[in-house]
Amino acid sequence: MAKYSLLKIFTDGGSRGNPGTAGIGVHVVDDQGRTVFDYHEFVGVTTNNVAEYKAVIAATKWLQDFSSQNEIEKVEFYLDSKLVVEQVKKNWKINESHLQDLASEVWQELKKLSLPYSFTHVRRELNKVADLLANQAMDAGQL
Repeated sequence: MAKYSLLKIFTDGGSRGNPGTAGIGVHVVDDQGRTVFDYHEFVGVTTNNVAEYKAVIAATKWLQDFSSQNEIEKVEFYLDSKLVVEQVKKNWKINESHLQDLASEVWQELKKLSLPYSFTHVRRELNKVADLLANQAMDAGQL
């Protein structure tokens, strides 16, 4: 069992066309900046916002498994989607029912974790690896 004082989870979702070909990317680093996990997945034809949520859901599901096998003191999520960050933090109202469902899924997954976490909005240039992974997923989906 490894011990991590901090995991930084960068997620991104994108759609070419909005709605269009969509992909997600998850990039996880430790407090030293070492890559712990990278993931990308084509998620079909959907919107940017849905893809952003699906990226967070994928990250939280991975985190559940990883935290059951490793000791983690704290997790910080970083997204370049201000909408998703503010909705997950319950600062902004969620008008669309399909986004309400996705937010509920995020909250349910987070409740299963027994560790402190935070969500922070970052500029796109600070989320380059997750963005690259999401683009790789979109590229794979367009073949």
